[in-house]
Amino acid sequence: MNYDNLKISNQQAEDILFKLYQIKGKATALPGELDFNFRIKVDNNPGYILKISRPNEDEDYLDFQQQLLQFVADHGRNLMAPKVISDIDGNAISKITDNFGNERHVRLLSWVSGRVWSGVNPQLDDLRYSLGKQCGLLTQALQGFDHAEAHRTFDWDVAQSLWTKAHVDLFNSEEKAIVEHFQNLFENSQDTYSSLRKAVVHNDANDNNIIVSSDLIGPKVEAVIDYGDAVHTQIINDVAVACAYAIMDHNDPLEAALPIVQGYHSTFALQEEELAHLYNAIAMRLVISVTKSAINKIAEPNNTYLLISEKPAWEVLEKWRHISADFAHYSFRNACGYAAHPKAKSFQDWAEQQSFKLNQLFKTIDKKEAHHVDLSVSSKWIGHQEEFNDLDLFQFKIDQLQKKHPNNIIAGGYLEPRALYTSGAYDKIGNSGKESRTIHLGVDFWLPSGTIVNTLFDGEVVIAVNETGDKEYGGLVILKHQAVDFEFYTLYGHLSAESATKHRVGDTIKKDQIIGELGTSKENGNWVPHLHFQIMLSLLDYKNDFPGVAYYNQIDVWKNICPNPNLFFKSEALQKTVGTSNAELISYRKQHLGKSLSLQYKEPIKMVRGAGQYLMDQYGHKYLDTVNNVAHVGHENYKVVKAGQEQMALINTNSRYLHKNINALAEELIETLPPELSVLHFVNSGSEANELAIRMVKAATGERDIIASEVGYHGNSNMCIDISSYKFDGKGGSGAPEHTHIFPLPDAFRGTYRGEDSAEKYAEEVQKQIDAVHKKGRGVGALIIEPIISCGGQIELPKGFLAKAYEKVRAVGGLCISDEVQTGCGRMGKTFWGFQLHNVVPDIVTIGKPLGNGHPVAAVACTPEVADKFANGMEYFNTFGGNPVSCAIGAEVIRTVKRENLQENALKIGTFLKDELRKLAQEFPIIGDVRGQGLFLGIELVDADMNPLAAQTDYLTDRMKDHGILMSTDGPDHNVLKIKPPIIFTKANAEELLFYLRKIFAEDFMQL
Repeated sequence: MNYDNLKISNQQAEDILFKLYQIKGKATALPGELDFNFRIKVDNNPGYILKISRPNEDEDYLDFQQQLLQFVADHGRNLMAPKVISDIDGNAISKITDNFGNERHVRLLSWVSGRVWSGVNPQLDDLRYSLGKQCGLLTQALQGFDHAEAHRTFDWDVAQSLWTKAHVDLFNSEEKAIVEHFQNLFENSQDTYSSLRKAVVHNDANDNNIIVSSDLIGPKVEAVIDYGDAVHTQIINDVAVACAYAIMDHNDPLEAALPIVQGYHSTFALQEEELAHLYNAIAMRLVISVTKSAINKIAEPNNTYLLISEKPAWEVLEKWRHISADFAHYSFRNACGYAAHPKAKSFQDWAEQQSFKLNQLFKTIDKKEAHHVDLSVSSKWIGHQEEFNDLDLFQFKIDQLQKKHPNNIIAGGYLEPRALYTSGAYDKIGNSGKESRTIHLGVDFWLPSGTIVNTLFDGEVVIAVNETGDKEYGGLVILKHQAVDFEFYTLYGHLSAESATKHRVGDTIKKDQIIGELGTSKENGNWVPHLHFQIMLSLLDYKNDFPGVAYYNQIDVWKNICPNPNLFFKSEALQKTVGTSNAELISYRKQHLGKSLSLQYKEPIKMVRGAGQYLMDQYGHKYLDTVNNVAHVGHENYKVVKAGQEQMALINTNSRYLHKNINALAEELIETLPPELSVLHFVNSGSEANELAIRMVKAATGERDIIASEVGYHGNSNMCIDISSYKFDGKGGSGAPEHTHIFPLPDAFRGTYRGEDSAEKYAEEVQKQIDAVHKKGRGVGALIIEPIISCGGQIELPKGFLAKAYEKVRAVGGLCISDEVQTGCGRMGKTFWGFQLHNVVPDIVTIGKPLGNGHPVAAVACTPEVADKFANGMEYFNTFGGNPVSCAIGAEVIRTVKRENLQENALKIGTFLKDELRKLAQEFPIIGDVRGQGLFLGIELVDADMNPLAAQTDYLTDRMKDHGILMSTDGPDHNVLKIKPPIIFTKANAEELLFYLRKIFAEDFMQL
């Protein structure tokens, strides 16, 4: 029968409902493959779900469903499930005749409130864990239930899935190859698969059958509904179904599946032999899905529900095909608390009985012990990234270390998180942004090229390849060894080309035989000569290679597949050292550091290395830094670092001695400033710079009263706190001191005065503070303000305001201070200094953080008139201000900005980013304002009534951190995202930032 003739309208459903149940309700159609389902809304009632069958549906099958629901109601502790509602005659299953004379069955179930899985965003690990947990609870509740219909022939039963083999011709060649691959795997595993535990299971935890709580933070799965696909089958198939649908639309479907498996195991323990078949079972559920879709396209082309999972199912199948079945199996085992590799314990017990000295691996080298070298991301030994990429320097350092330890072999590296791998060849986009392979899986022995390498065990050659050039290993040989009840492999990487090519797969090599010699740097991708020695308990699916480095989030599995080679050597030097944990660091901070020292993010990060626009944690995970304006020309900029190192090696003393560096820095700065600002004083920080500026004001004007903006911040010294509304008007503050006068934040978006014509009104507010000072019989010392107010929320001053404010202050003898601590040194793009955006020239400019790129150096620039009045006989001396090291660093920062055209870069990238953020605001009205200049931007989040959305802003920064992007909030209401990255930020960086902002803005929480 034509599908359109089978359909039941909403009005028909309402009529049937009233006739059979005497219930008046509003019906809305829901998805369904066989039944026609309707949500029934009733006043003062959670409602119902009305299920109307297709014509002549088997009543025994419907009875099976009703009995199953009743069994769950009786045995399902802690389970929420639909309840059977009887009709007015007491029937659990009713009958009607449709307009075509066909008999149909009708059932009414209680409505389970909540959101369906498909409508929840984001679907994070905790949610997937709760899905597995609920499915496991349901399987537990169904233990002991049976019914004849549970044993029916059923296309959606994974155990019966080989029916799909008859339909492979519905697919194109690529699709067919994928489907047949999994069909063959499944068919070949039937001997063990058929013996797995069986029971009646739900079998259909798909997107529309999973009910999630209404919580927008930390939602949990509360129920699994629609028992129409329940069947007696292998229990592992139920896990597979839950995984198959919940891993759709994820870049890494295996990673997405693991919390589901773990959750299921927590409430219904899965057996080891079952987990061995889960990879295949997931694949075969997807094969059923795409096959059904292909058939239904022909049979019922108008039934869109039948095709709803086709595209995402194919996407998962294609990704699943590229995941090693063994690696998936080991990952599932690890998620359930079993040893990832089934033979890991056997190997370890056996390996502990073995004992070798290093000269058995290198028989021509009379060295039995190792000396550990640390190449981890936290290592100081490897130095700057530019240095560890310098082959000659690296070789020199190895040689020097060898000279200090002539009787030992320089070695190390097992499970080291390394930053050495700068190539993006092995990077991937995971479920939470970019991931890099950083965890080293073997031990490296640093020895000269040509060093002979010997085998430790009898073995068979299984891989022998020459990957000389830029490949991972160069010459590579892998041997298979047989132990008591297991096999294992040893890998020898970075051999010479000849070593690899002289072996043939299948060759037998005896213990102590020469396997090869170490290759040259040219043969091994410009690595300094060394042996990479690794143990594997499985080759996974690798035929001509094997990873020597792994992703950190998979470390628990990989360290089981690749045990520590030191199990053989038992060298104390090669024992892995464990650094201080984050928890220990936090505990110590709480005990011994001031409570006012806060940490960023709900789960703080330990950063150990910087590189350009990135920071790296102790595991080598890279974070794109969008907020650290201190690292002005990039974290650990090599030329800046070298300038400091070279000068530090010579002399570092105070400015009372002549030195060229202080003049050089002064020259670089004066070149960027208006001619009026020609005198400099050097200090150590922005706070010191603003402190000194206020001292200059008092000396030059004889006045102490300072006018400043609301929510302004100018430093952490006493005098700076006294002029910082951000501090004294905030938590723990006690309001403005006697000599500080605050005018409203000049915010044209959400301030006291709004719109383009607000400049004059805010200038009048400055005048009011001038008048207030005069009423107290005193004069105005100065106005201090940032050209874009940072802590106030990246507030751009209304056009014309600053010139008017300067005019008013100067008219009464006051000075004008431009706080450029955050806005200076080219960040504005259009101009080198922020004040230049406003066509004004201040009397004093304070310069801070960016000048040292992380080193404490700052400056005050002023007019000769101010400088002369400040030089009133009281000497100004700062022990470290203007020291040769700081000046060398500061000068190199300014030169880098000029030489690399970074001001132009700030303009180009900042303009692109600002334009794209404004487009993003059209998609997401929660973005009320995008503002700023160059790479100093702000995004303010507000609701429709312009109320600040602090919770959403905080949520967004934490979620962006989850995706490897560092952001931070600002503003009096903590609802502004600030963007002020190192000004080497690229368009690709900006595009990555925009991509993940769009992704997070689309999440449920952002729509509050």
